[in-house]
Amino acid sequence: MRHAFEHHNKTALALAAGLALSAGIAQAQPAPQAPAAKPTALDAVVVTGIRAALEQALNQKRQADGLVEVLTAEDVGKMPDKNVADSIQRLPGINISSAAGGEGGFDENDRVSIRGTTPTLTQTLINGHAIGTGDWFILNQFGSVGRSASFSLLPSELVGKVTVHKSSRADLSEGGTAGTVNVETRKPLDFKQALTVLASAQAVHSDKAGKTDPQLAALVNIKNASGDLGALFQVFSQTRSVRRDGQEILGYNTIDGSQPGHAAVIAARPDLAGAIFPTMIGSSLFQQERKRQGGAFELQGRFGGALTLGLSGFYSRLDASNYNVNSLARPDRLINDQGVAPSEVSLRNGTLVGATWAKTDKAVAEVDSIYRPGSKAESSYLNLDGKWQFSDALVLSGQLGHTRGVGETAEEHAYAADLANAGLSFALKGLKPAAVAFPGANPADFGQTGFNWLWGRKTKSLDSESYGQIDADLALDRGVLESVKFGARFASHERDVRVPIQARPALDGVKGAPAWSGGKYPGDFGGGLGGSLLKDLWLLDPAAIRSWSLANRYADPVARHEWPAEFELKEDTRAGYVMANLSGSGWRGNVGLRVVKTTQETLINVAGGANPIVGSAWGKYSQVRNERSYTDYLPSASLRYELDRNLVLRASASRTMTRPDFSALGGSVGLNDDTLTASGGNPNLNPVRSNNFDLSAEWYFAPRSLLSAGVFYMDMGSYVSYGSYKADFFNDKQGAVRSYTVTAPVNVSAKNKGLELGVQAPLFGNFGGNANYTFADGEDSAGQALVGASKHTYNLGAYYEDATWNARLAYTYRSSFLAGIDRSFAQHMDATGTLSASLSYKYSDRLSFTFDALNLNNPTLKYYANSKDQMRALYNSGRQFYFGVRAQF
Repeated sequence: MRHAFEHHNKTALALAAGLALSAGIAQAQPAPQAPAAKPTALDAVVVTGIRAALEQALNQKRQADGLVEVLTAEDVGKMPDKNVADSIQRLPGINISSAAGGEGGFDENDRVSIRGTTPTLTQTLINGHAIGTGDWFILNQFGSVGRSASFSLLPSELVGKVTVHKSSRADLSEGGTAGTVNVETRKPLDFKQALTVLASAQAVHSDKAGKTDPQLAALVNIKNASGDLGALFQVFSQTRSVRRDGQEILGYNTIDGSQPGHAAVIAARPDLAGAIFPTMIGSSLFQQERKRQGGAFELQGRFGGALTLGLSGFYSRLDASNYNVNSLARPDRLINDQGVAPSEVSLRNGTLVGATWAKTDKAVAEVDSIYRPGSKAESSYLNLDGKWQFSDALVLSGQLGHTRGVGETAEEHAYAADLANAGLSFALKGLKPAAVAFPGANPADFGQTGFNWLWGRKTKSLDSESYGQIDADLALDRGVLESVKFGARFASHERDVRVPIQARPALDGVKGAPAWSGGKYPGDFGGGLGGSLLKDLWLLDPAAIRSWSLANRYADPVARHEWPAEFELKEDTRAGYVMANLSGSGWRGNVGLRVVKTTQETLINVAGGANPIVGSAWGKYSQVRNERSYTDYLPSASLRYELDRNLVLRASASRTMTRPDFSALGGSVGLNDDTLTASGGNPNLNPVRSNNFDLSAEWYFAPRSLLSAGVFYMDMGSYVSYGSYKADFFNDKQGAVRSYTVTAPVNVSAKNKGLELGVQAPLFGNFGGNANYTFADGEDSAGQALVGASKHTYNLGAYYEDATWNARLAYTYRSSFLAGIDRSFAQHMDATGTLSASLSYKYSDRLSFTFDALNLNNPTLKYYANSKDQMRALYNSGRQFYFGVRAQF
């Protein structure tokens, strides 16, 4: 639906002025191609049931000029999965991931990518406009700060339809190199009844956490008898307990003489020269309560049959307090710091996969207990939009809006304790848990620990955008030229990353340790990981850690201001476009050009300077402002040809762009004092620019049926990859200058190509099914795999539906892929598959009962570095079961 800001009569003028004063916000939707266009399916149909949803989605895909995938709700406020990202992954060419960066994988999918590319290259919109989001995990708030949207903030109850644009067009906002996901919410005037009330109540049981939590949602929609004024209100409150068992190897290092102890180790064991070894091997227990609360509203009115205005708002807050404990074996301390060579070794493909040290008075283990009671993420927008049928030939639409996201850790309390006077042995076992032992010590006894340490950051990341747009659609009907659409858009985007405090032990040292009440890891810790690992370990109460930390920390806001982790970035964009809609006998298409100018301003902190800021323990620093601007010309063309009544051929070509991640541009350097690694930004990075080509065929061989095949090719001349270099920085934990390996982003060329196959159809009786497969082959100019690129992805689904029952079963698989760079080493995720199911019983037209089961196969997420000999992490979060009731009045 398109909208515009114009005055039609006095009533319309008053409403428009009132809405503008309230919000100053709006969003335009694509204009109809002719003034006599019929209402869309969403205007005329209320989707009920699986079959109707599939049919509507196929109809909209079939009629689109470009290459799109469409997912519609089975009923008002009911998506086929609990998470929108879970639903989207069922579509051909779509991949999902359960993490944004360094937090590791969980049981809820959070990011969406298209055709084996990183989620950063996928643009996510709400009703066609931008959405500001935040991340709850601390390292994603200041370390790996991307542009991808967090779907954990978007409850599925809000969604009516999702459209994935795989081919670009001039009237789509720039930013989606691989494609654009547009999440569309319900509109008040789309409802059939004057009053609609929906409510749902569920209990979700997480078998790993052993807890059951409430999930509540409600919707009220009102419209007048004439159907030209309406109001929609939605609220939600959803709590879920998370427990994740894992084993983590926090990086690898090379015995090459770069650390003080390497020479002694090589002298004692020459066979270890050049060997890669695990730095820290930990048994990781992560516990969290996620509480998502918020709501949405939309006011909508039609005036005089020519003017439509709407005001919408959304707010979602995810409180995500978490407690992570990692009991770590520390080979790095023995090799890097102390120069103690192991007595027994096992090498495989250049990796030290096994080693044994006799009892030593040096610390061979460390337990990190990190409590973050104030972790949260927020997302909100306020949006004013409208459409004005100016004449029989001209439709104007406009938008004005603001969106804001926040990621914040108000408190972090970390306690570290050493285990000394013991031996150490480890044996890596590929992608199964490594065996770890401490001969001569009891890691379950808190009384054997020593050397207490603490730290704790306070972080906040703000993401905001103000935007406006005006569009015009002029019907011409001159031969093949059906209409011309043109418009302009502005946006001002800001990202502000703050780390005002990085606490350390008090100036007079640490006094004592947190009180231990005898707690230990859960007795079933490690279940589902596929092997045995160190599990009989002590566990502190997080409240005791917080109390001890507050009594012992030094958190002076000047001295402990961690300026190396901060940056500010502002982008102003101005775009204009023109697009011609063309049609002829059996074919339709469009051709257009979008021109966008980006003005970028980056404020970074660098060490030293002529007049530096003083007082921080991280040294003197200066703030450096970097300014640049660039202009992109983005042509696009799409053709849809009906070879016969049921066979549609498509072709498209376009140039697209995505600006680099915020942390890739933010030039500050973040240090990891344990692993002696660092990451920094590059404010002179160019955006990812790509020339894209698509060819596809779609055979609609029966009602609600489709057989499709397509190929795609992406030529990215300025893909963002990573390089590394050595640099010296002050190590706060060791109190001395150390050499760090710094990973920084750079522009390289890359290509991505592949094919997509899909089929869906009713089968027999009340059964139906679907399957799709995607092959994506991407690499950069150095032959390295692209981030997020699984070569093989497939989905299998089946459903049953009658007047009373409906059921779904879905399995999703993706092959291994490069997840990113972590601690200067590549991190891959191994192949994984997930099985989910849902069942619904319709007791009456007003009441139904639901059951949903996620991760039924209890998958373990497996990560590795350069090879599967170098395991990085194993995570298991268990299964989730939802039992609920849904009422409609």
